Amino acid sequence: MGTSTFAERLSQIQHEVAEAAHGVGRATEDITLIGVSKRKPVEDMQQAYDAGLRDFGENRAQEVRDKFPVFNPADIVRHFIGHLQSNKVKYLPGRVDIIHTIDSTRIADAVDQRFGSQNLTIPVLVEINISGEANKEGVEPVHALELAAYCAEKPNLEFQGLMTIGPLTADSDRIRQAFREMKLIHEQVVRQIGTSGKTAMLSMGMSSDFKIAIEEGATHIRVGTALFGAREY
Repeated sequence: MGTSTFAERLSQIQHEVAEAAHGVGRATEDITLIGVSKRKPVEDMQQAYDAGLRDFGENRAQEVRDKFPVFNPADIVRHFIGHLQSNKVKYLPGRVDIIHTIDSTRIADAVDQRFGSQNLTIPVLVEINISGEANKEGVEPVHALELAAYCAEKPNLEFQGLMTIGPLTADSDRIRQAFREMKLIHEQVVRQIGTSGKTAMLSMGMSSDFKIAIEEGATHIRVGTALFGAREY
């Protein structure tokens, strides 16, 4: 990181996003950069906001509970992007604007019931384990359509697309292949189910692989380390 300021890091990433997008004929504004502020203090989030960031992602429900009541400008979008346990869903209503990580009917039910009990609806993405790695969350690609359809039927969930984490490897060909497969699954699911009038979202790509993700069709990228620096713990 060196001594670069947040504004400089944000500007650098935005430049890389634009380059990757233009390289494949995509518009920069079709790609949303989510700054992942996990384990970072609210002061850092404020700094990010002051530099122009408007989409914030958190991995842990407890951090959502603790941070977003304190840091909550009217024009931000709050993304929940971590693994969600049913006993932690209670921390999310009123504090997040979209959930990226629905990975089972059980979690879909828990979110639907908890948001419904507060007369709220919530846009959701279904998480797919595209790499097949045992330590990854998400449903197998073969179940993507089934879980998406399940979410679309829930009264308090708005199905809006898919999310994945790329393979944990330095092999860019393998990463590209996984994201390419993900794009095909996304197209199939959205074609069959639709996204209730909203633009379909494909959330994939992180600090190490977001350029490949953009080239393969990501609409939302989730960048933590490259933007906020290494986590303290």
